[in-house]
Amino acid sequence: MKRILLIEDDKALRENTEELLELCGYNVTTASNGRIGIEAAIENLPDIIICDIMMPEVDGYGVLENLSNNEKTKQIPFIFLSAKTEHKEIRKGMDLGADDYLTKPFEEEDLTSAIESRLAKAELIKRMQDDTSKEHGVTENEIQSIHELKNFFDDNGELASFKQGEIIFQEGVRSNKIYLILKGLVKCYSMDSDGKELITTLNKADDFLGFTSFLNNVPYQESATALEAVELAGISKDNLKEILGENNNISLELMELLSQNISNIKAQLLQMAYSSVRRKTAQTLLQFADIMNTNKDEPIKISRNDLASVAGIATESLIRTLSGFKKEGLITIEGRNIQIKELKALQYVN
Repeated sequence: MKRILLIEDDKALRENTEELLELCGYNVTTASNGRIGIEAAIENLPDIIICDIMMPEVDGYGVLENLSNNEKTKQIPFIFLSAKTEHKEIRKGMDLGADDYLTKPFEEEDLTSAIESRLAKAELIKRMQDDTSKEHGVTENEIQSIHELKNFFDDNGELASFKQGEIIFQEGVRSNKIYLILKGLVKCYSMDSDGKELITTLNKADDFLGFTSFLNNVPYQESATALEAVELAGISKDNLKEILGENNNISLELMELLSQNISNIKAQLLQMAYSSVRRKTAQTLLQFADIMNTNKDEPIKISRNDLASVAGIATESLIRTLSGFKKEGLITIEGRNIQIKELKALQYVN
C-alpha cells in the first residue's frame, strides 16, 4: 500500500482529503502545518507528498525547499495543493522542484490521477536508473518533467506578444513551432462550411499551444486568436524533438497531457451535442470562469459570440438564456461583463 503524506492546515479539507485517499486504497499520514510536515516526511519517508502553500510556521515553498535539500527526502514526488493560480506562483513552485500543482477547489479525479501518474513516473525513473545507472546516469542538466520543459520554454523560447483580437496562427498555415502561453487567454477554433466559428479549446497561461504535429510544415488544423493581451514563448519542433529524444523521462508525461486534452475536447463535444441550451450556457459560463481564474466576486469579460461558439448554440439563444439566468438571480450582467452570483445553482442547471 502506497504511503501519502498530506500537509494541510485547513482541518476540514485535511480530513476530507484524508478520507478520500484512504477510500482509494492509500495509507495516509497528515500534518497540520509545514514544520510538522517536514518532520513527518523525514521520519516516515512517504511515497508521495501533497502539500498546501499558505500555512503557519513554514509555508509550502519552505517545506519543499527543506525536503529537496535532504538526501533522504529529495527524490519523493511532491504535489502542491493551493488556491494560488497565478502563473508566477506555479512557476515558483516548479522551480523549487515540485512535480505537480493542483488548484483548490479540485476534483477527486484530478487529485487521484495526479497521484497515480507521479507514483508511476517515480517507479519508471527508478527502474530506468537501476537498469542504466552505469552507462546512462541521470545528470543535473536533463529535463525530467513537463514543468521543467515549461521552464525551458520560458527561459529559452522566442518571445512573442499579441494584442486582444490578434490572430496568433491560422488554419492551413504551415506550423514549425510549439508555444507555451506565459500570459493571457487564447481561443482555438475552426470554421464550418457555413463560415460559423466553432471554438475547440480555451487556453490559459502555462498551457502549450500549437500541437498539430511533431512534423515540420504540417498545416495547422485550427486557428488561434488572443482573447486578451497574450505573451508566448516558442521553440522549434526540431528543438523539441531533440529534447524529447535526449530526455525520455518526460515523453510519458507529454503523452498523458495530450491525451487529457483530447478527452476534454470529447467531453465538450458531448455537451454540445446532447445538453439542453440552458445547461450548455451554464457549463460554458463555468468553463470560462475556471479558465480565466475568476471567482464569484469577479466578472467574466467575454463576448457573447465567443460564449455561444463554445456552447455550440446560436448567439440569439445564448442571449435569451443569459437573460433568464439574470431574472433567476444566477448571474448579473453589465454591458459585456457577466458575474456569477449563484455558483452551485449554476452547476446544477439542466
